[in-house]
Amino acid sequence: ASKQLLPPIFLVLVQIVGLGNPGMNGSRHSVGMAVLEALAARLRLAESWHGDRHVSGEVIVSDIQDTQIVLLRPRLLMNINGVSVAKAAVKYSIKPEHILLVHDDLDKPLGKLAMKQGGSARGHNGVRSCVECLQTDVMPRLRVGIGRPSGGTLVNRHVLGRFSQEEQKILSGVLEQSVDILLSQLTDEDVQSPLLPPGGRPALQTGKRRVCSISPEKDTTCQT
Repeated sequence: ASKQLLPPIFLVLVQIVGLGNPGMNGSRHSVGMAVLEALAARLRLAESWHGDRHVSGEVIVSDIQDTQIVLLRPRLLMNINGVSVAKAAVKYSIKPEHILLVHDDLDKPLGKLAMKQGGSARGHNGVRSCVECLQTDVMPRLRVGIGRPSGGTLVNRHVLGRFSQEEQKILSGVLEQSVDILLSQLTDEDVQSPLLPPGGRPALQTGKRRVCSISPEKDTTCQT
C-alpha cells in the first residue's frame, strides 16, 4: 500500500486584520486594509481573497514556515469591525494574543509606524470594537500614522478622506515597510511566538458595553 502523507503540523495560528470601512479603499481610515492588500501581494496571494459570510469579511488562509495565517478584511463598518474579528477567531480557533490588528493612527504623522503590545484602544473605534467583542485588549497592533488634520479640517472628514497625491508618494513606502514589519513578526525565530507577547488585560465590564454576537452562522452585529 502507498504511504499516506500526514498533513503539515502548524505550531500556531495567527490572524492579521486590516481594520477599515468596506468600499472606502484609499481612505486614511482604511489604511489597515491597504497594508493587508500589500502583504497579500508580497506573498503572491493577491488573487486569493474570498468572501466568507460566516465571518462577515474577506479572508485568505495560507502558511508561512510553521505559522498558519488568516488574513481578514472585515465587511462591516469600522465601529463594528470587532464582530468580524471575533467570528474569525471562533471559526479558526485563534487566541486573542495571536490576532494582530493593523490600523490608522492620528497621533503619528504619515510615514511613522509602531508596534503596540496590547492595551487600550486610544480612542480608535475599530480597536475598541475588537476589545469589546473579544473581551480582552491583549491583541498586538501595527499602528500606521496618518497625521492629524490641519487648517481647521474636521477629524471625521480627515480620516474618511483619501490620501492626497503627495501623501500617496509617502504611502507606497509605508506599505512596503509595514509588510516588512508583519513578516518579521511572523518569521522571527528568536522568539517563541510569531507575535509580540500579550501585554493587555481582560476588557473592563463597567459602564455601557456592547453585546457582540459572534455566531459563525449569522451575520449579526454589535448592539449598544
